Amino acid sequence: MSKPQRLFVEAPLSQGARVALPNDQAHYLLNVMRRGDGDPVALFNGRDGEWLGAIRKTGKRSVEVEIAEKTREQSAPRDIHYCFAPIKRARLDFIAQKATELGVARLQPIVTRFTVAERVKTERLAANAVEAAEQCGILWVPEIAEPVSFERYLADRDPARTLVFCDEAAPVSDPIEALKTAPEGAFAVMIGPEGGFAEEERELLLRGENVVPISLGPRVMRADTAGIAALTLLQAVRGDWR
Repeated sequence: MSKPQRLFVEAPLSQGARVALPNDQAHYLLNVMRRGDGDPVALFNGRDGEWLGAIRKTGKRSVEVEIAEKTREQSAPRDIHYCFAPIKRARLDFIAQKATELGVARLQPIVTRFTVAERVKTERLAANAVEAAEQCGILWVPEIAEPVSFERYLADRDPARTLVFCDEAAPVSDPIEALKTAPEGAFAVMIGPEGGFAEEERELLLRGENVVPISLGPRVMRADTAGIAALTLLQAVRGDWR
């Protein structure tokens, strides 16, 4: 038996149900993965856990999945928001994929003073997040938020959610030690644009309540690389890697 293909669906999942797949997923199963009638499929929707089912072709291009059994109970991500300044499209795809794999609960584009690529296609972010979730085995897809300005984000943020931001001049040079001082609970990781935060933005961040600046070492990183590094540190020190 071939290994079950994992797919994210919106439909409710329960034993004995038949889930009709959208045309793009049916095409993917039949024509890309070369799966056929009776082949196994694993479905998840972010609410009902993961279920094993079998392909039931209902037409030349139509596929339903007949659900047989639950294989995993639903789990939730660590309450981490990833806030990032939009960059070029290919690297934005990378951000959505890797942040999903690293277990974030929400992707929040932030338009800063030096942001270049202000236009964000949230549907493309969502598609990349879904693909990453299907491949890496998690049982949720992060929420995709609409872009907001840097100032609006700070004005609306909940101070109970610790805000971690990458700062070359962080007062504590060891990021692990800096994160150890943060309280347990919800987090947001904020990464600036390719040109970094403007000085007035950095000052606003440092004046905020429950804000932790962290250093990422002596090398200058691309914005997308810095995001991966920061999320990795947070998951290791305060997240679900412990």
